[in-house]
Amino acid sequence: MEEVHEPHQSTDIEKFSHEPPHDMKEVEEDLATNIQVAGPIPIAGGLIIVTELCERFAYYGASMLFQRYMLEHLLLSKGTATAISRGFSFFSYITSIFGAVVADKWLGKFKTVLIFAIVYTLGLILLTVSAIDSLKDTLGLPGFIVALYCLISWGTGGIKSNVSTFAAEQVPEEDYAHPKKAGYTINHAITVERIFRYFYMAINVGGLLGQGITPTVSDYGWDLAFMIPAIVFVIGIIVFALGKNKYYDRPPNGSVLAKSFKCVIYAFRHRSKRAPGTHWIQAAKVPSANQPLPWDEKYVDDMERTYHACKVFMVYPLYWALYNNMNDNFINMGINMTRPNWLKPEMLSFVNSAVIVIFIPILDMFIFPLLRKAGFRLGPINRIVIGFCIVTFCFVYVTVLQHFLYKSGPYYDFSGKDPNDPTRTIIIPQKPNYPINDLTIWTQMPAYIFIGISEIFASATGLEFAFKSAAPELKSVVMSLFLATNAFGSLIGMILAIWSNDPNFVYVYGAQAGAMFIVTIFFAWRFARLDDIV
Repeated sequence: MEEVHEPHQSTDIEKFSHEPPHDMKEVEEDLATNIQVAGPIPIAGGLIIVTELCERFAYYGASMLFQRYMLEHLLLSKGTATAISRGFSFFSYITSIFGAVVADKWLGKFKTVLIFAIVYTLGLILLTVSAIDSLKDTLGLPGFIVALYCLISWGTGGIKSNVSTFAAEQVPEEDYAHPKKAGYTINHAITVERIFRYFYMAINVGGLLGQGITPTVSDYGWDLAFMIPAIVFVIGIIVFALGKNKYYDRPPNGSVLAKSFKCVIYAFRHRSKRAPGTHWIQAAKVPSANQPLPWDEKYVDDMERTYHACKVFMVYPLYWALYNNMNDNFINMGINMTRPNWLKPEMLSFVNSAVIVIFIPILDMFIFPLLRKAGFRLGPINRIVIGFCIVTFCFVYVTVLQHFLYKSGPYYDFSGKDPNDPTRTIIIPQKPNYPINDLTIWTQMPAYIFIGISEIFASATGLEFAFKSAAPELKSVVMSLFLATNAFGSLIGMILAIWSNDPNFVYVYGAQAGAMFIVTIFFAWRFARLDDIV
């Protein structure tokens, strides 16, 4: 690959100063005393964000159909469908580690994203073909499983670990004087915070459109519904490829993930030789008697800082376990609720995405700037705690809602023992006629709203924290580890899928709410001090 020189490594402060600075330290102090604001999102970053929008349209436009597709077309049980859905989510996120290695060691981010996007597209094509009615008995379930587990999950995993950091790396690294407003400084950290919020908004604009369009199209055929995400994603790939000459793409210089792993293993083995009072990772500075070490002391210090930051991620699997209920168990609930004929249970995810799309600009342009001007710093840990509190309250609400659904009648336990339960009489495989109780599906809307708001504070901030907390050489490692927390959240969901059948959902939701409450208390107590460090 031809080396691309980073466009933002040179200092541009002089360009915006009235007089050339005589003392760079003095200039930096002046910049620090100015009002700190976010800079514009670079064109290269904007193209990556548009690509992510198309990819998320494809992902959510297809995946939000999976639960109902498995129940109505493939005739699987709720528990089996939930387990397959969570398994797909697990592979979609655990493969992000592989994607980070490929980018760092061999291809760089641009080529890695492009190649995995092609794999992704092949999966969407197979998914579309397997959904053709005439192929249902032969290719239906096998084609669905292969498309999800062997192609789409690997494609999205390879993209996830690279695309957000790729967008953030297009932002100039220096703080510099605002070119048009005297007394203002374009702050790199605040600009990165902005790009992650708008990156996250693009995710949800894509999800919003996908969730609004494909469920309606599914009435005309599952194959047609899955074809639309494939077409949109091809458009996204074209947009991404057109920006090739605009991107700063850090050249691959070996797998940082492998190097980090070796550093940790070496430090652990030599931990008894470290300097007194230091962290055990500092043992990686102990010279080797056999060969020179492939890292320097600065790298070890960065590893220790990254290690402490990554401890924050340990609580995220539970958050994702709750969040992923939107893709399956919330749909399981909606299937049994009164609703208009035009409304599919998965379409309420549209509300979740709409909340994020609406609130992110409001927070970015009004709320957070006002808080900064007032001298109130809402750091990343505090924002994450707010997100965790909101999702905990959401699942208290969902637990109560499921209780009232079971009690609203005319069907009361949904176990198949009720003589009036229409699923009890199904002998020949056919499209299930699920019991519908006298509780409207619109009562689910607060749950989707709460999760949407929690995402802005917990998920988007988690991405920002992952990027900021790592040294430049370790950003892909940290980002892949953060994304992998969703995979472990899916594992929790796969375990809970054992009980994810009626009439157990009250207990399933209640257990998740209680666990999240305990984790939130622990998180706030354990990590509050990091707000003063990051």
